[in-house]
Amino acid sequence: MAPENIPVVVVSYNAPDILEILLRSFRQFYQNKIYVIDGSSDAFSTPIRQVASAVEGVELISFGYNIHHGPGMAWAIRNLPINGKVLFLDSDVEVLAAGFIESLDSYLAPGMYGVGNVLSVNRSGLNRPDEAQVAYLHPSCMLCNMEVMRQWPLPIKHGAPMLQTMLTLQEAGASLLIRHVEWVKNDNTSGANRIYIKHDWQGTVQRTGGYHYEAPSDLRYNRDLLSCIPANAKKIIEVGCNTGALARAYRSTNPLCRYLGIEINAAALSEARAHCDFVWDLNIEQVADEFLEAERDCDCWIFGDVLEHLIDPWAVLERIRKVMPEHAVLLACIPNVQHWSVQARISVGNFVYEPYGLLDKTHLRWFTRKTITQMFEGAGYRINALMPRIFEDPAREKFMPLIHAMAQAAGDDPAIACQDALALQYIVHAHAMR
Repeated sequence: MAPENIPVVVVSYNAPDILEILLRSFRQFYQNKIYVIDGSSDAFSTPIRQVASAVEGVELISFGYNIHHGPGMAWAIRNLPINGKVLFLDSDVEVLAAGFIESLDSYLAPGMYGVGNVLSVNRSGLNRPDEAQVAYLHPSCMLCNMEVMRQWPLPIKHGAPMLQTMLTLQEAGASLLIRHVEWVKNDNTSGANRIYIKHDWQGTVQRTGGYHYEAPSDLRYNRDLLSCIPANAKKIIEVGCNTGALARAYRSTNPLCRYLGIEINAAALSEARAHCDFVWDLNIEQVADEFLEAERDCDCWIFGDVLEHLIDPWAVLERIRKVMPEHAVLLACIPNVQHWSVQARISVGNFVYEPYGLLDKTHLRWFTRKTITQMFEGAGYRINALMPRIFEDPAREKFMPLIHAMAQAAGDDPAIACQDALALQYIVHAHAMR
């Protein structure tokens, strides 16, 4: 591929003046096609459009929310008609002279991942010389082979978006697939005698006062649910992914997985987008059949404390079952209304809704072990495992004899009734029946 035919990908956010400098300075020397993946807020979307439309050969893809650097790059890699070599540039780069694409191209051999400024960082992406070092190809100015990029984990999150990729390359003994170019390091250093580009780190870092979005604000996730996710899943959809904490935890062990989320809470959704490959702002009960049909290759659907919030969870489960491949699993965590604490409250009429927990005021449906089984089997699933989540609480001991007595008086098995009163929640692991 000739240097003048190499497409350029830029991810921008809330900085039309900086983007304009990049586009106009680039056009002084090159006419290559430029794709701008923009995550600007409403206040900046019009100026961004004006900047992009004023420069010929620029295609703007606007998301209307802060997609973040890594997910923006990953979206481009998956969805744009780009193959062969692709140049990635930070939006706050200024081009000073011709020749930099040609120079990068001379370093990039067939079969290599990419070339640019290769830094030495720790496993968190930080410059800590006393810790284990990882060779990190910085995306501010890098030339990559698309076919090779697509074989490895794609960029994710904001702040060191290439870290998971580089860790995987290193652990696979494939760090030689990236190559350092000294002038790129030089041109990314403030005060240096720049050769081809000027990069003073004036983008999102300066404009937002932040860089690393390492963790969701809510770090809590269900470890029992995590342990049930297939270790080598290629594609996961988590319905109700919250801030992305479960996605972040799972991808730390399986970075090659494409992890997608569905979330209706705007604040949580914004955070989750930094840790999932993509997050839809959708109500799962209202998605079209075409949406589900497009996800037939999903290995694992996850409903962590979600089904009880739906109007018709039976219908949702049945619709998803129809598009699940034979090997796919559906995981769910569902609260147990038969828990001893709820029975104790009901016995004195104290069924009072709460902000969260078993009596969460947003719950629309209530389930026990028996009705969970009935729901899944009725929707066409085979339950492989129904695992109780039991948490120790000494207060329950005074209620268990009473639950035993009630079951006996009702003509049911008191031992089963007592066992079913222990679980706070159930983890469901199910396959679609054929």
